[in-house]
Amino acid sequence: MNSNVDYEVRPKAARARFAAPIWTLLLLAPFIAEVLSGSTRTSVLFVFIPEVMVWGVGALVCRDLVRRWRAGVPSLLLLGLALSAAEEWIIQQTSLAPLPFPGSHPDYGRVWGVNLVYFLFMLGFESIWVVVVPVHVTDLFFPARSAMPWLRKRWAVVAGFFFLFGGWIAWYGWTQQARPRLHAAPYHPPLGKVVLGLLMIAGLIVLAHLLRNVRSQANSGRRSVPARLTGVIAFVMGGVWFEIIGQQFSPYPVQPFWIAIAAGVAWAVIAWLVFRWLSSSPAWGKSHIFAVTFGATLACMAAPYLSISSWTRVDIIGIIIFDVIALVVFAMLAKKVFAG
Repeated sequence: MNSNVDYEVRPKAARARFAAPIWTLLLLAPFIAEVLSGSTRTSVLFVFIPEVMVWGVGALVCRDLVRRWRAGVPSLLLLGLALSAAEEWIIQQTSLAPLPFPGSHPDYGRVWGVNLVYFLFMLGFESIWVVVVPVHVTDLFFPARSAMPWLRKRWAVVAGFFFLFGGWIAWYGWTQQARPRLHAAPYHPPLGKVVLGLLMIAGLIVLAHLLRNVRSQANSGRRSVPARLTGVIAFVMGGVWFEIIGQQFSPYPVQPFWIAIAAGVAWAVIAWLVFRWLSSSPAWGKSHIFAVTFGATLACMAAPYLSISSWTRVDIIGIIIFDVIALVVFAMLAKKVFAG
């Protein structure tokens, strides 16, 4: 029976069938991006709940749209960028308000009331590690359901409600609670900035739909790159991206700031071209996707250890435990991928 017909005719069976992949993605998105990166530490782990509602639900909706459009990675990436723009301009407004983070340089790359350096690198981080990587990892865990949308219309509405509610919690928790505790001055984004942010989000979603038929064209005339090597490439490229992000927090950031922006844009373009080329191989498959997602996740896991000396003991123990959990999960996934 056709999977879409089966999904509509037997809603109860479908809900049970898709519950496991849905919950996996809901938890993986914030776990990889926030917990493994060290952005959410054990001492503030309670914020994981609104992160599931924003990042988890956001990643789930992005994936579902891509599957319904029968689109590819370009559309998924663009939807991830839209989700990032929503976070940075509308929800927590961290790319608009002066940065209050300890050790950061609030004026570094701040032009026209926008933290340009921070925004650029959050676009890359949040689109890749919140959306693209968790979606691919979840699809590898559930290959029989990887080509299907998982949300019926009713549940898509429910997901939208939880996303908006989680966004409100994240907005209130950060702008009304956390920022004052960091002794940051109250910030109210100008209406023009909010409108610009909404237009940016809408434009990225429309572009994702317009480019839904863009996919890597298989080149049968060249040899494939070993999966292990693609993982190393992902680790190196991801690690460099985190290093560029670190300019906002470096004691001596690159000056002038536009050099960091130019380097970031160039690196993003190079990464896109490299992985478009790699994925065009006719032998590109599950083992390559596993290696790339694992390499990218390792880069994310390595980032906190550059500043871990200033963490509390509970946070250090926590990140080690979470890293071990992540490695066990990827070991289970490797067994599934390479045994299939």
